[in-house]
Amino acid sequence: MVMRPLSDHVLVEPIEEADRKKGGIIIPDTAKEKPQKGEVIAVGKGRLTDKGERVKPEVKKGDKILFRKYSGTEINIDDKKYIVLQESDILATI
Repeated sequence: MVMRPLSDHVLVEPIEEADRKKGGIIIPDTAKEKPQKGEVIAVGKGRLTDKGERVKPEVKKGDKILFRKYSGTEINIDDKKYIVLQESDILATI
């Protein structure tokens, strides 16, 4: 399935942390925190200003990013988890 976000939205595939920590402790799914890292899969064309000009997004496909913890909307496409966020929810590129 092909998906293209609109305006300043970004489609991100979350990067899950490892299941094991130092010492071999396995953390169950219910105790894990939401991921805050991800890889940009698709980017919209950018937001429109009040004057009708389009501002291009600063991120591009393939960028690794950090985003706000509880931002965006989680969706499933072809049994994979993705998050759709606004570009303003992205904190940094890695």
